[in-house]
This record gives sequence, C-alpha cells and structure tokens, in this order.
Amino acid sequence: MKVLVATEKPFAKVAVDGIREVVEKAGYELALLEKYTAKQQLLDAVADADALIIRSDIVDNEVLDAAKQLKIVVRAGAGFDNIDLEAATAHKVVAMNTPGQNSNAVAELALGLMVYAVRNMYNGTSGTELKGKKLGIHAFGNVGRNVARIAQGFGMEVYAYDAYCPDQAMIDANVTPLHSAEELYRTCNVISLHIPATAETKQSINRALLSNMPAPALLVNTARKEVINEEELIGLMQERADFKYVTDIMPAAHEKMAELFAGRYFATPKKMGAQTAEANINAGIAAANQIVDFFQTGNTRFQVNK
Repeated sequence: MKVLVATEKPFAKVAVDGIREVVEKAGYELALLEKYTAKQQLLDAVADADALIIRSDIVDNEVLDAAKQLKIVVRAGAGFDNIDLEAATAHKVVAMNTPGQNSNAVAELALGLMVYAVRNMYNGTSGTELKGKKLGIHAFGNVGRNVARIAQGFGMEVYAYDAYCPDQAMIDANVTPLHSAEELYRTCNVISLHIPATAETKQSINRALLSNMPAPALLVNTARKEVINEEELIGLMQERADFKYVTDIMPAAHEKMAELFAGRYFATPKKMGAQTAEANINAGIAAANQIVDFFQTGNTRFQVNK
C-alpha cells in the first residue's frame, strides 16, 4: 500500500516525520512530492498511489483519472473545496478532511486580526478595545467555538448564528444563540466568519447583510475568499468610513482595496490560518491516522463526499 504526500506547500519536517512513523508502522510505503511546480509532476506521482494526503493542492478529475489505484484522499485541514467531490465519488475515491486540527490556530489568528484592526493597525494613533464589544460568530463549528473561548477571555459579549448547530451547544459555551444571519449582523459590530465556501454561501456576505452592522463595524474573514461579495463590500466601505475588513485570504480586488481603504483594510500575503507548527503537525498526522484506520477498519467518519 502506497501513501503519497503531495504538497506544493510542504508540511514541516516534524510533521512529515510523524506521518512517516504512522504510515510505516502500519506497514505501508510513504512517498513525498513536495514543492512541485507543474501539475504533470502530481499526475505522474499519483499514478501508483493507494492513498493521497494534500494541503491546498487541487485534486480534480484529471488528477483522479491519473490515479488508477487511488482509494482515499485526505485534505489535511478543515476546508475541502480544493477536492472535486463529485469526481471523487465517480472514481470511487473516499474524500476526507481533518476537522478540528487547525481550529485553535485559526481562532488565535482571528483574534489577532481583531486586535490589529481595533488598534488601528499599530499606526501610533489611539484605537479601541475589544472588551465589552459584541462579537458575532458566523458558523459555530470547531473554529467558531475556539474563537468564542478566546474572545470571552478578552471580555467580549459573544453571539453566534449557525443553522446547523443546536442552541444548547452555544449556551453550554456561554454564547448567545441568534437565529438568522441578519439578526447576527444587526446585533454585533465585530463579525468573525467561519462558513465554508458552498453553492449556498458563495457571495452571501453582501451589502444587504453587512449594512446591518452597527458602527464602528469590523469584519474578520479567516474562512474563504469566495463567500465575500467583493464588489458590494467595496461599495459599502466607500460609503461607511467606520467599516474595517481584515482577512488572511487576499481578495481578488486586493490592490484596489489597499489603495481605497488604507488603515481600514488588511490582508495577509497568503492564507495564514493553519500556519503554526502545532496545526501543521496535528493535521498531517491526523490525515495519516485516518488513512490507516480506513484501510484497516473501513472507518469513513470524516468522509465529505457521498
């Protein structure tokens, strides 16, 4: 059994060592394709792989066509929109993610971005504090719960909306449940986004929703670029000098936003949510363990395709 780790953006060495230990202890072979620069390299490498571990790498129909022996692909991280799920199902390949492994790292980044924004991006002027502010968490999954935990330490009032999460789970976390996105945005002047990019959510963070936010408003996006309607966000920020946007997913309109909204807009050069040593290790080793468990027991607990 051959397990391929294909990462254009490699895992840390300690993570690779941990993956190797899990895979080889199970009696399987580990192959590495790191820092590849052409898709053909991935197509060649995956040809004889039985299992595949990726990060932000694209697994589409062409990759799956090339992977004649592939039975499982695991995205080391929570998001999985870089895997063509329909194509995976058509090729009888199980697709999984590793939910929860990056959650604390993303949550800490979200709070770090909040502090950076309310302190005017450390430009030397007088800012505001997070204490006493109303934080709205849009989607109360693993990351959202960690955001709530940390935000409470700052003394924030924490609210959440998640159509798929029972109120009691929020109440148990000392979070006030709200029952629509509109209510969340109308209540809170700081919003932290944790929704996935789906047909339902893409472009859903739009003017109609954002205009509900009381001033001064701060939107923090450590989720996905695609959920933001950039054109409408730009229009709203042009009208509202109180509105700030910070993110670790650089928008398509980054240069325009940086020019128009100096001091109110910030984007990291690349996605930073999971970029900690701990998250890197956790997600990679979790992916390896899930593959071994799948082959040995048939466990498909974290399967994301049908």
